[in-house]
Amino acid sequence: MTKDKKSFVLRLDADTYKAIEKWAADEFRSVNGQMEWIIAKALKETGRFPKLKESQHGENKS
Repeated sequence: MTKDKKSFVLRLDADTYKAIEKWAADEFRSVNGQMEWIIAKALKETGRFPKLKESQHGENKS
């Protein structure tokens, strides 16, 4: 992920939030961190995650 982050409001029903909050605690993450992880995982699994540039991977093909 990039260092630039976009802020936005997300409304969830209370039960969904509680489930994510518990999951985050189980994984020693914040709720925000857990949401980022869930979204990134879903994007990767569906082949929709943006490809990282070679420089972001630390690769240098000369």
